[in-house]
Amino acid sequence: MSDDATSGIVIVGAGIAGLATAVALRRRGRTPTVIEARDNTADSAQGAGISIWPNALAALDELGLGDAVRTAGGRVTAGAVRWYDGTWLRHPSAERLVTALGEPLVVIDRARLRDILAEAVAPGTIRYGTAVRGLVATADGVRLLLTDSTRLDAAAVIGADGTHSVVARHLNGHLADRYAGYTAWRGIAQYALDPALSGETMAPGVEVGHVPLGSDLTYWFATQRAPEGQQMPDGELAYLRRTLAHWADPVPAILAATQPANILRNDLYDRAPARQWSRGPIVVVGDAAHPMRPHLGQGGCQALEDAAILAEYVTQGEDLSGAFTAFAQFRRGRTTSLVRESRLIGRIVNLRPSLLSAAATRATTVVPEALLTRHLAGIAARTAFVMPTAPE
Repeated sequence: MSDDATSGIVIVGAGIAGLATAVALRRRGRTPTVIEARDNTADSAQGAGISIWPNALAALDELGLGDAVRTAGGRVTAGAVRWYDGTWLRHPSAERLVTALGEPLVVIDRARLRDILAEAVAPGTIRYGTAVRGLVATADGVRLLLTDSTRLDAAAVIGADGTHSVVARHLNGHLADRYAGYTAWRGIAQYALDPALSGETMAPGVEVGHVPLGSDLTYWFATQRAPEGQQMPDGELAYLRRTLAHWADPVPAILAATQPANILRNDLYDRAPARQWSRGPIVVVGDAAHPMRPHLGQGGCQALEDAAILAEYVTQGEDLSGAFTAFAQFRRGRTTSLVRESRLIGRIVNLRPSLLSAAATRATTVVPEALLTRHLAGIAARTAFVMPTAPE
């Protein structure tokens, strides 16, 4: 490529938010260019699943990909919560989520979700191995300064480049990353999970989730307070098997059925949501705009909502700056409440001393099931996803 090139809409980042936005725009007659710093995003998705709640399935339906995701994933219809000794904290009816949310929660391998999204973008859309190091406003749009010493002029830029977003920092200045105080393990086990046990198992300061990833696989995660950057000398899986050996099944059985190559460990970081989501022909989506902790399972789901809604605003008019402003105004309220709730849940689970965490976790069981279900529906039901109405 020459030092200067010209494009229409440029999306920075080829994660869930960036790929979904590219798909949504393509369905509306736009062909954006996607810039991705990594040489290939396939490996980064290996070894983990992702929960796609009905609100996000509704967004994927707008992208024409809902059924592909439903077919590729496992179904969760209830969502139970137990204490680590096997006693029930919540034992809902078998079809609680279907009744409350409109359809089952789908859990899919992240790599498979990435493939479904990537296959739906136009060939040649994604430019791998090049990062954005800066943005400069121009008379006609935005100039992107790339790490390969080239420049790319764009009519508009959509920042889908995650928590460490270059685009978000261009709009907001310094945005500090903060270690949340706890770490997370994720893995996939060759284990057929009893559907009645889909959900979470809790202990003081520890949370383990386990959901089916198809008929014979289980996706699981665990969180625990830990020093930043810690690594276990005998391996992460060995540590978890030893630490959680006295827990009730299915936790020990799931860990026993997990291979070391199929486990990831990541410290969890927090960052304040971007104060400014858009300015002129620049906007941020997904984690670049509203990073959230994983406790509601809505990080990727809200990125999918962003993609469908942003594309709709772009369709409604030729003024991209106005579309981006309207998008930010429409989305900020919903995502802000979810960011706050996710952070609150994380703080409760990880309270110190651990006795406080245990007391707070057990106290949630006094909340009536009907009230909890109604609140969950407001977050994750199909009807919780709302597309903007077209102007009169």
